[in-house]
Amino acid sequence: MSLGRTIRIYLDDGSVSGIRHAEIVNWTGQAVCCPRQQIKKLSLWPEAQKPGCYFLFGIDDVTGNPAVYIGEAENVYERLTHHLAKKDFWNETVFFTSKDENLTKSHVKYLEAELLRITKEVGRHELQNSNIPRLPALPRSEQASMQEYIFNLKTLLGVLGHKTLEPLLTGSVEHTDNKSGSSDNEESNETFFINVKNLNAKSSLSDEGMVVLKGSQANVEANSTLSSGASKLRDKLIDTGVLTKSGDFLVLNQNYLFTSPSQAASILVGYPINGRSKWKTMDGISLKEYEANSLIG
Repeated sequence: MSLGRTIRIYLDDGSVSGIRHAEIVNWTGQAVCCPRQQIKKLSLWPEAQKPGCYFLFGIDDVTGNPAVYIGEAENVYERLTHHLAKKDFWNETVFFTSKDENLTKSHVKYLEAELLRITKEVGRHELQNSNIPRLPALPRSEQASMQEYIFNLKTLLGVLGHKTLEPLLTGSVEHTDNKSGSSDNEESNETFFINVKNLNAKSSLSDEGMVVLKGSQANVEANSTLSSGASKLRDKLIDTGVLTKSGDFLVLNQNYLFTSPSQAASILVGYPINGRSKWKTMDGISLKEYEANSLIG
């Protein structure tokens, strides 16, 4: 059973776009979110003068997709000032330290390796790191503590506006030995299918929209009736290799989140289509009927 949590966020200058300090009640960890332009102000923040891990968020210069760099440091502030000169893509950082002195260099190296692994597996951001380090050796009890830290870190990161560590689908990241930071009792989402002129695709609903699953097919050519927005996104998916040619169809090479069922269906078939009618369960129940039945239930 999921439990509610209480989170406190302090706005340093009263602005939602300025420096923010976030914490979960009764947890010793803490997060600070800071725009690139205000990094120098962190010199006055004791929270930044500690060992910790950090995320640099921005846009990839080549693909235009959300990008992130993840690192660790014995003094987070010093490392962030170094990145001001060395890395151009980012415009915001979120870093995590501890309110006590129990987060050591070994701990933050472990966190860095795990956060990189999860981020790569989830696939929401393009990693700017050149490699993913191996997990350092930690006693079993310390590993468990760090997995708990990651679970809380993921919550605060999401609250601060970055779903970097959140799987596109509930339960889609394997939870082996508590390594993914997701719940053990998560259930699989209902799967929906489209079969149009031998094109086969499958998807699942999420709280953010509709996730079309890896291996789904799309028509090679798009009709001129497809909206300009859908056409641009379709072209981008092809240009970046998310959709690649395979036989008579394009094939999706990863799970991909679309904002609506109709957007997902239209981009796949290549012309405007009502996704709530065309996406159906294995039993032939349309998404529209499925949602109506869910409201009744």
